[in-house]
Amino acid sequence: MKFKKLASLTLVGGLFAGSAPAMADDLTLCWAAWDPANALVELSKDFESQSGHSMSFEFIPWPNFADRMLNELNSGGKLCDLLIGDSQWIGGGAESEHYVKLNDFFDKEGISMDDFAEATVYAYSTWPKGTPNYYALPAMGDANGWFYRKDWFAKPELQEAFKAEYGRDLAEPKTQRELLDLAKFFQGKEIDGNKVYGAAIFTERGSEGITMGATGALYTWGFKYENTPGKYDMEGAVNSPEAVEALEFYKELYKCCTPPGYTDSYMGESLDAFKSGQVAMAMNWFAFFPGLYADPDTGGDKIDFFVNPPQNQAGSTLGGQGISVISYSEKQEAALEYIKWFAQPDIQAQWWSLGGYSAHNSVLNDPGFVDSQPFAGDFLEAMNDVQDFWQEPAYAELLVSMQKRLHDYIVADKGTAKEALDLLIEDWTEVFEDEGKL
Repeated sequence: MKFKKLASLTLVGGLFAGSAPAMADDLTLCWAAWDPANALVELSKDFESQSGHSMSFEFIPWPNFADRMLNELNSGGKLCDLLIGDSQWIGGGAESEHYVKLNDFFDKEGISMDDFAEATVYAYSTWPKGTPNYYALPAMGDANGWFYRKDWFAKPELQEAFKAEYGRDLAEPKTQRELLDLAKFFQGKEIDGNKVYGAAIFTERGSEGITMGATGALYTWGFKYENTPGKYDMEGAVNSPEAVEALEFYKELYKCCTPPGYTDSYMGESLDAFKSGQVAMAMNWFAFFPGLYADPDTGGDKIDFFVNPPQNQAGSTLGGQGISVISYSEKQEAALEYIKWFAQPDIQAQWWSLGGYSAHNSVLNDPGFVDSQPFAGDFLEAMNDVQDFWQEPAYAELLVSMQKRLHDYIVADKGTAKEALDLLIEDWTEVFEDEGKL
């Protein structure tokens, strides 16, 4: 479908005042089914009251989200007027013209990308990467972080035992290696009459889980997808000695210190393991941290949070999404009204207060932000050092290969870390050759 220029907007009521009232539309916004989506439903009531439009929502469970939405886009479907799509989709969304290019609209309405955190604009909005071509507004900042049983760490007998074994205080890890020490220490311990385990990490094979987990180690060792950005020169980057060491580390963390049968785990399994009192620590997306803190059994003063620890360098796996207008929608004008409404600083402040993660600088730079939630400071730190997976149009094929190679090595014990990364380069080279990029 060829990109269509948008008609000039005729907006209604309050924020949406115009020369003539526009017809009220029922907009459908598509996203994943998780806690922030519920917060967005609540937030969007303000838009409905101001604009006269009504909002419907199509929320897809995370394991099915990518397949369902990418099939919808590739078929030119009209289910979604607005889509909060994963960062990795931005290349395909732009090149296949699934997403409306927003530059002219942003200029017309005075929406500046300088008002949003630089990392989120780069990752969620731009294609080609880093160029001022915008196909989404940053909607949901996110990164992979960690949480732990603060009450267990505070037990005097455990503090004493840890100090005797490791020669330092039982505290949040400052490096990936210290994280491994903590996981080993708690593995198999009896706490409050129950056997517990060291850590819940991502090992899921079917969608993106093990890639999102293992890159948390890879990025901190210095892993790069290319030696030269945009050149697809992967040899010596993807399979560097540092990348090999990081992958070996993640396998050791999995083998030594996770609950039994933890072979295919992702977001839900991590949350369940922590909330049921099985593990001392767990990785997951910051998006879940408000709900974790509010949990009556393992939240409150029993939980605390930390950013993904560095090793050779700081690094966190990027999550989060931008919000795009779908080019196949017949309600693009009303969808753009929603984008304009959502971009307002006061709406962004409400978004944060309801449990969403604003990427707007007015929220992130507010003097009270760091103290507004116990994980707010960690979130800011993580977003300063995020890295993302390939955002290429062929990202799905690239991801399938990484999922297979990592799972084969880490969980299924096939080959070495170096062999897994060498095979990954072969897979990716074939994809990029088919794309005409090599």
